[in-house]
Amino acid sequence: MKKPLCSQLTPRQLQILKAINTFQSSRCYSPTIAELASQTSTSRSTTFEHIEKLRKKGLLCTSPGKARSLTITSKAQNLLKNIKLNSENCSQSNTIPLAGKVAAGRPIEAIEDTETLSINSSFGDVADLFALEVTGDSMINDGIYDGDHVICRKGSTANTGQLVIAIIDNENATLKRFYKEKDQVRLQPANDNYEPIYTKDCRIDAVVVGLLRKF
Repeated sequence: MKKPLCSQLTPRQLQILKAINTFQSSRCYSPTIAELASQTSTSRSTTFEHIEKLRKKGLLCTSPGKARSLTITSKAQNLLKNIKLNSENCSQSNTIPLAGKVAAGRPIEAIEDTETLSINSSFGDVADLFALEVTGDSMINDGIYDGDHVICRKGSTANTGQLVIAIIDNENATLKRFYKEKDQVRLQPANDNYEPIYTKDCRIDAVVVGLLRKF
């Protein structure tokens, strides 16, 4: 069975498609590759490669030799509309009962509640959220263990001390705490068995905003 088109897109391709659509809707003309690269925090060459892949999938069309000729196809418009509807439905249905509070110290009175807990109420807009499974034990002192799932928000910047997904040397991803130093970045593990990673070639891909664990 053929996979749905949305599952054939990488997160970056979907981000670029959404960026083009938003740009065209707000300005009534198409963005340049440079503008797209700036908006999505990618290089021009990488942006161009993704555009070519989107074009081959029938989601974009261009006019050779013409500036600002990127156009969202009707196929892409339908795809984005369905993704938006699915996201809205998920935001309404991704709830579980919030039955009250439980003490982790001294016992407290058991009072049943009737509220619900949703992804949106916990993390806000879910459009830029994604999950990653953790492998390894370098962050165990922060309570993050092998097999856990971290909830991440896509972004290219982070505050000092935040948990981030960092890309090193443009290819290797790691979960660490981010510290900006004078002329380099320090990626700090939370396990004394591991040394900090010092690098000048580091890109923030996402900030960790939550944690999921099964028992």
